[in-house]
Amino acid sequence: MSVPVIAFFNNKGGVGKTALVYHLAWMYADLGSRLLAVDLDPQANLSRAFLHEDRLGELWPESGDRATAFGSTQPLLRGTGDVADTHLEEIDSGLALLVGDLLLSGLEGEFSVQWAASEHGDERALHVTSAFWRIVHRAARAHRAELVLVDLAPNLGAINRAALIACDCLVVPLLPDLFSVHGLRNVGVQLGRWRREWKQRLDRSPRPDFDLPTGEMRPLGYVVLQQPVRLDRPLAAHGEWMARIPGAYRSGVLNDNSRGPKSVAEDPHCLAVLSHYQSLMSMAQQARKPMFHLAAADGAIGSHLEAAQRCRTDFHVLAGRISLRATAPPAQSPDPLP
Repeated sequence: MSVPVIAFFNNKGGVGKTALVYHLAWMYADLGSRLLAVDLDPQANLSRAFLHEDRLGELWPESGDRATAFGSTQPLLRGTGDVADTHLEEIDSGLALLVGDLLLSGLEGEFSVQWAASEHGDERALHVTSAFWRIVHRAARAHRAELVLVDLAPNLGAINRAALIACDCLVVPLLPDLFSVHGLRNVGVQLGRWRREWKQRLDRSPRPDFDLPTGEMRPLGYVVLQQPVRLDRPLAAHGEWMARIPGAYRSGVLNDNSRGPKSVAEDPHCLAVLSHYQSLMSMAQQARKPMFHLAAADGAIGSHLEAAQRCRTDFHVLAGRISLRATAPPAQSPDPLP
């Protein structure tokens, strides 16, 4: 069985997706798992969270090969070979990062063109469209990873389509608000379409002399990241949107309109509801470490230290749920995308 590759994706920005991936990566490392974090967001926020700017400057030279996901695609796109083995940045024992790159945004047009060409079984188009899949799995083998977490940009563009085809599973981070709840239908419709179209391409394609991903994109569930209540977001409205999440996820992402649970607490598709951990996030960013690594030396005393300990427990439980569902047979996990 190949290593599970899990995408964290929502087409709405500002839901805390990158922070979620960052903390889960550290939690898996703390638990002794060999974890590969992959940054395929052209904003490279995950890479910025892990690395200092001076190190990113070394990995992003103005000329020459770049030791990033973008750099790995260049031999294939130039027509001089397949994707190159990528550099893996060692973050901690068992934790490695496949570094992102601002230049990834320049691949949007190429991936769009090759997607259209792949509809007719063009082998080069299939090769380019599946480039991320080979890059990620080569990196996973090199790191001997047990799990791969992929951070993606909040959009429905061609880069994300190529990245999601490379992933086995999908976790949807969201907020209890209007935009997240209504956006779930967009996510489900688009991912379902991409899944069907990729399957059609696989059925129509000739037998190439290279492997192709299945494009499974199996939904594992959603994570609700709560934000502190503001004056412009009353508590009553917050509760209303929380109550609408289970039905919106079920109908929008799973295409299931049957009656389900009425609260996230009862919903088997809810992986976690993560509370606002006071001011821990800004403290953690300043210390350049996950919130649950904060100690008294970082200023985490009293209620802050208690919040850091609660954060550790929350992410420990969430990490266990995600890995359990990602490695379970499909029949034992939530329904696949339509």
